[in-house]
Amino acid sequence: MATYAVGDIQGCLKPLQCLLDKVEFQPGRDRLWLCGDLVNRGPDSLATLRFLYGMRDSVVSVLGNHDLHLLAVAWHTHKARDKDTIGDILEAPDRDELLNWIRHFPLLHHDPKLGFAMAHAGIPPIWSLTQALRYSREMAFILRSEELENFLAHMYGNQPDRWHEHLHGPDRWRLITNYFTRMRFCRADGTLELTCKQGPDKAPSGFMPWFEHPNPALESTKLVFGHWASLEGKAARPGLFALDTGCVWGNSLTALCLETEERFSCDC
Repeated sequence: MATYAVGDIQGCLKPLQCLLDKVEFQPGRDRLWLCGDLVNRGPDSLATLRFLYGMRDSVVSVLGNHDLHLLAVAWHTHKARDKDTIGDILEAPDRDELLNWIRHFPLLHHDPKLGFAMAHAGIPPIWSLTQALRYSREMAFILRSEELENFLAHMYGNQPDRWHEHLHGPDRWRLITNYFTRMRFCRADGTLELTCKQGPDKAPSGFMPWFEHPNPALESTKLVFGHWASLEGKAARPGLFALDTGCVWGNSLTALCLETEERFSCDC
């Protein structure tokens, strides 16, 4: 039995199948961790979801920003964008089954036996692992409740940009979600900068990559994450594994065996 964590697929089914063939993945024996952004921008979003749903008992996924965008469009709280490739999902006869599966993904997954956690963008430096898991559970309750539409209607936005425990309602939900699914640069106090999407050497003034700050969560667990393709799979910190290697941009799809920390890749 082995556990493989895979970076952002974004509807690129053939590279995913190539990667699973390369590691000789067997559903039922092995486990597949997905760092979010299963869909959108790539050519086969519906086929990718169906493929993964077909072996869902062997799959653990967290939510990425593109997965949340799919839910927002499906619940009619936001319109699809010109570059979106999710229309086939929304028109599929099994759309409700697939969407319900996605809405049950957490924002953070942790396996203490493996000593690994997984989030789409990361864990901010202001939270311990215990706190991060608590906020992930808080959002899981919202996503599975009648508050889902209210959350999705207020999900987009860059404010508030700094955590306060007294935040409540949509502002609180939005900031928790931004930390887990959109974060790249922040200050040590958790203030987010969400407009810059370049590499870590292009940090806006006063900001650093989130993982370069002292981070209590990363003292408690190893972490796999995606989201930041311009890192090119490199995060200069022990126990931290960046897995978005830009498959949808024509680069590669990457998997990490959590037991051995060996990387595998397929060209996209």
